[in-house]
Amino acid sequence: MPSFPIVDSHVHLWDPSLMRMTWIEGNPTLDRAYLPTDYRAHTADLDIAAYVYLQVEVEPVYALIEARWAAGQAGVDPRLSAVVAYAPLGDGAPARTYLDDLVKITPLLRGVRQVTQGFPDVEYVARPRFVEAARSLSDYGLSCDICVKHPQLQAVVRLVEACPDVAFVLDHIGKPDIADGLIEPWATQVRRLAASPNVCCKISGMVTEADHQHWTPGDLRPYVETVLEAFGEDRVMFGGDWPVVLEAATYRRWIDTLDALTTGLSPSAKRKLWSDNARRFYRL
Repeated sequence: MPSFPIVDSHVHLWDPSLMRMTWIEGNPTLDRAYLPTDYRAHTADLDIAAYVYLQVEVEPVYALIEARWAAGQAGVDPRLSAVVAYAPLGDGAPARTYLDDLVKITPLLRGVRQVTQGFPDVEYVARPRFVEAARSLSDYGLSCDICVKHPQLQAVVRLVEACPDVAFVLDHIGKPDIADGLIEPWATQVRRLAASPNVCCKISGMVTEADHQHWTPGDLRPYVETVLEAFGEDRVMFGGDWPVVLEAATYRRWIDTLDALTTGLSPSAKRKLWSDNARRFYRL
């Protein structure tokens, strides 16, 4: 555990009794409410100074309701310092109508995300409509979280190159196939992506891409080292991915694992990874 308060750049909260989330239905770990009180219980022995709420893939009809609900949770836990909400970026220009309403909901709004990791079209985020909507985010002062699987990274490279005025962050290091030990072409694609200065990377969501029951820190090491080398100390940030992380590890185990894998970082680089970069990117 770092010796200073940390900022978690990627936390989920949800209540499936209020908004439907089909992707967790029937999941024995995730199909229940995870509220600020639960997060506090899971982090009771950890020094979490602040965290960022990430949209949770409610059914689209609930998306604006989710953003309001998430902002309201900051009244329960003031450590919730920013909200990243859903936006229909694939719709192109009409997405502005949605964004016009979204930005009125809460001053905690810092960015948007449309999860495309399960889309069969691996080029989706580089299609003209998605690029057009993404470009508009700079007009609203919003960043863009990108959640894809590794075969989609080539399209992400083209997206960020086409939107130089937008701040992007790659969630979960691009979801490489850690369970099978796949390094290439993921590593090459990550380096290409990191060549764009408007992109950061969350070191998050790794254990759920590994063997849930048998992963070891050694399985994760080459991926962490690749991302640190590619993005440098100023463009990486810790993400807990709670409660999804619970499918493969406790929150504490993931933190301790990443801490051990980054012992070689300088004190200033550690603070950037665990706190400062997230604070700067999400303007906490």
